[in-house]
Amino acid sequence: MTKTMKALQLTGYGKLSAKLKFQDCLVPVYGEHDVLIKVKAAGINPIDYKMVKGYTRILRKIQFPATIGYDVAGVVQAVGAKVSRFKAGDEVFASVDYLRQGTIAEYAVALEGTLALKPSNLSFIEAASIPLVGLTSYQAFQLGQLKAGQKVLIHAGSGGVGTFAIQYAKALGAIVYTTTSTKNVEWVKHLGADRVFDYTAETYLDHLSEIDFVYDTVGKHYTSEAFQVLKQGGAVINLPGPFIDRQSQIELGLSPLLRPVFALLGMQIKPLIKKKKALYRFLLMDTNGNDLEQIARFIEAGKIKAVIDSVYKFEEAILALEKLKNGHAKGKIVITME
Repeated sequence: MTKTMKALQLTGYGKLSAKLKFQDCLVPVYGEHDVLIKVKAAGINPIDYKMVKGYTRILRKIQFPATIGYDVAGVVQAVGAKVSRFKAGDEVFASVDYLRQGTIAEYAVALEGTLALKPSNLSFIEAASIPLVGLTSYQAFQLGQLKAGQKVLIHAGSGGVGTFAIQYAKALGAIVYTTTSTKNVEWVKHLGADRVFDYTAETYLDHLSEIDFVYDTVGKHYTSEAFQVLKQGGAVINLPGPFIDRQSQIELGLSPLLRPVFALLGMQIKPLIKKKKALYRFLLMDTNGNDLEQIARFIEAGKIKAVIDSVYKFEEAILALEKLKNGHAKGKIVITME
């Protein structure tokens, strides 16, 4: 096998067009618990362009150049000495952990525990769209203990996370409310939402109350608004921040010196949490292969389908990230290596 490959690499913080470069680099070295994957497709997520802009540097530092991308679907090329669950030739998908970041490339490395076999009824492109949004929603609903018959509000229903979360919540038997723009209302209904609010024409705040679970995928004013519609003892799971609860700070390994900053950010939210006796957590997604296997079962049972906005060739990856950054994608954007 060749020892070099092409990869999309981050050379510094700044604009996507200036700081992302297609470069020749060494095929990543895999350890005894790792799997080397020949990449067939890579899904992209907001964290990818946010990393380029430097928004994530508070969480961890990057050594440049760094290949970007977390979601991957491909074929196992080789396995480490202590890998037992996978073998060369297996078709797999994963969201790799941050230490093995770098899926927008010809080859990628994943820890065995983050991998699952690709659902048999998905193409590589479809499979690459699932891991991060799937794991995020699966773990959010586990954390908030969403149950059949409960009412859940999912913001941004036409986005990558939203399109998966609506389907998964319905598969669990929940009553699903969501927000989107005019052009996507009917389309989102077909994904399974029971009530869709067109945010350009109406406000969900006038119609909702006693919601069991708010899946806050947007942040900003939506975080505080969640508590206006939440029932006593309900759950709010937040994805974008900026307020990170104490438990999540510990799990992220953030310095105690930053706690006054998060206390300040939480000044508006913490009284609302207390008043509603609510569960509030900033979700730190775990790249868990066992969870991904559970998601694959839902997909193979026909309860969840991949929702693809568009597919870009490898050499068009920067354009794909620009489109994602500009917003309004209906589902996921995926990069194909073939």
